[in-house]
Amino acid sequence: MADLCVVIPALDEEARIGQTLSALAAQRYRDFDVVVVDNMSTDRTVQRVREFSAAHPDMSVEVVEEPEKGTGAAADTGMRFAAARGATRLARTDADCLPDPNWTAELTAGFDAGLRMIAGRMRPRTDEGLSWSQMLGMRTMFVLGTYLGKLNPDFRSPQFHGPYILTPGCNMAITAELYEAAGGFPRTRIEDEHEDKALHGRVRMLTSEYGKRRGAVVYGSCRRIAAWGYRNTFLWYYDHRFRPEHVDIR
Repeated sequence: MADLCVVIPALDEEARIGQTLSALAAQRYRDFDVVVVDNMSTDRTVQRVREFSAAHPDMSVEVVEEPEKGTGAAADTGMRFAAARGATRLARTDADCLPDPNWTAELTAGFDAGLRMIAGRMRPRTDEGLSWSQMLGMRTMFVLGTYLGKLNPDFRSPQFHGPYILTPGCNMAITAELYEAAGGFPRTRIEDEHEDKALHGRVRMLTSEYGKRRGAVVYGSCRRIAAWGYRNTFLWYYDHRFRPEHVDIR
């Protein structure tokens, strides 16, 4: 396996995962492998991945299964699978996201500069029917989440080696050794805990060698905003103050 591996947890994403894989195939830095973790999809997600892999023999795409439902469990399975196969740098995005063509190059540059954990920037997808004002609202939501996170007293304890930064699970990377040292993503359902926030907190208790890489951009889905609105979406991602009946919006 290449030094860099991109892990993609997926549940019933047949409509979008082909676009995610195409965005990875368009990366300018191509020395990486892909592991898709199927979280027991009931649709044709796995078939789509295998069709893509067959059509792109120059790109290593593997599928592994995780029967325990949850983005934390699926992402952890993929990260540990990649590390066991020899990957020393682990990146993650989600099956409804579009990494910018410079994404893997920016993550690699961040690692080469000495970072052991990297947080990229989120931008809204432009192909899901939201207006420009709605997409601006989504970007504002990301900025607000970063600002409030820095003010949250739970994130400012002396036990942390560095400041809080917003580290979205769909746009982050970490060295395999730090992932193991930090205990990995908690194997939880997204309804119970945001696994990306938990991992970032564990990393901050170990090291200050993490940071943002502004050029590492991922375009994320706006479907939760379309379903829940800005306020409820923000409350969901910030601390689960909004708890919808259905989390898995398709």
